[in-house]
Amino acid sequence: MSNPNHPKPGAVIKTDPIKTLKDVKAIKKMLAGNTRDLCLFTCGLSWFMRAGDLLSIRVGQVRHLKPGESFVLREQKCKKIRNIAIGQNVYDVIQALIKSMGNDVSDDSYLFQSRKGGGKLAVPTLGAMVKSWCKSINLVGNYSSHSLRKSGSYLNRVCYGVDVATLMQVLGHSTQKMTMQYICVQPDEVQNCYLREL
Repeated sequence: MSNPNHPKPGAVIKTDPIKTLKDVKAIKKMLAGNTRDLCLFTCGLSWFMRAGDLLSIRVGQVRHLKPGESFVLREQKCKKIRNIAIGQNVYDVIQALIKSMGNDVSDDSYLFQSRKGGGKLAVPTLGAMVKSWCKSINLVGNYSSHSLRKSGSYLNRVCYGVDVATLMQVLGHSTQKMTMQYICVQPDEVQNCYLREL
C-alpha cells in the first residue's frame, strides 16, 4: 500500500521559496521568543546550506567567530569545501542561542539541538517546522527544509540584485541555467522580457 505522504516514483516535487522580505520579517517576529528556532531560520536563509549540513554544525565551529569571519564546511552531498561567513544578524542570533544553552555547553555539541535529549535536529523535523512557520503567516505553497536554502538565494537575486554567476558559486551549481531554475525566477524574468516597452 502506497504512503500518501510520499511522492510516486518519478514524480517531481517543487519546493517553494519564501518570496518577500516582509514574510521573512513576519516569521522572525513570530520566532522572536524562541532563540533556537530564530537562529535556525536566520542561518538557514543566510548560509545557503542543505538542511543536513545546517543541522550538523557544532557549537565550536561558530562560538568564537566575529561578524565578517568565517568557518569551513565540507558539504555532505558533494564533499566540496565551503567558507561560510558570519554576518552581523547571524552573529547576534548565534550568540543568543549559545548563551541560552548555558556556560557548560561543549564545542562538540550540536548548535541546533533536538528538544529530545540534546542530539541534533532531524531533517524531517526541520521540514515540519518550516511548514508550520509558513502556515502561521498564511503563506500558500509547498514548503520544506529545503525552502530555507532556496529562499536565501531567491531573495538575494530578486531583492538585492545578486547576479546569477555569484549565486551559482554560493549554491555550488555547475551551470547558470541550473541556478535560475533552482531559484524559481527564470520564468518570471523571461516573461518580463516580453512585457517591457522598448
